[in-house]
Amino acid sequence: MSQRQGVDISYEDGARAVELARESVESYVRHGQREHPGSMRDAFYERTGAFVRLESTRGRGSLRGCAGGYRTGEQLGHVIVDAAIEAASDDSCGSEVTPSELSNLTVSVCVVRNVLLTDDPIADLELGTHGVAVDGNGQSGWLYPTVPVENGWSEHEYLDRTCRKAGLPPTAWQDDEVIVTLFEGQVFREREADGSVEQL
Repeated sequence: MSQRQGVDISYEDGARAVELARESVESYVRHGQREHPGSMRDAFYERTGAFVRLESTRGRGSLRGCAGGYRTGEQLGHVIVDAAIEAASDDSCGSEVTPSELSNLTVSVCVVRNVLLTDDPIADLELGTHGVAVDGNGQSGWLYPTVPVENGWSEHEYLDRTCRKAGLPPTAWQDDEVIVTLFEGQVFREREADGSVEQL
């Protein structure tokens, strides 16, 4: 078991992270361009991972894209921009976000804080605190810390579903060859499309 410290960011930095992710999505979707973080807040120069989630507010709502990573040597500002673009592309959920969808998308960002490589996921996993990433057989997948709480999942179900997202059998997290990594993150999201930001 090993642990790596990440960065702690303020609410103001978190709100700016969400704003940067939205600007990046809109620039990519409308113009096919990569947004440049420009003059960044100090925290955005830290080298840590981040994830971006895009959710539709139409109908019952649905995940429109998610991307990012907990292992990166890049500066946080650039990680957010790249994750936002990937989340909006057809590589994420199978279809690219269109300009007409932008007013119905909520954006959230998870900034990675601590990373824990675990050999006992059930004992180490704390629902609502940890995101989960699995790597095995050349496949990988991850889920946000807030997802099991939003869906009422148990630890087992959370791990099973992360494996399924990675294209692995649900119980693959129990195999010795499969690496399970837990990550803590600070999650910030828009309350409504392009609206005020809350910290979860």
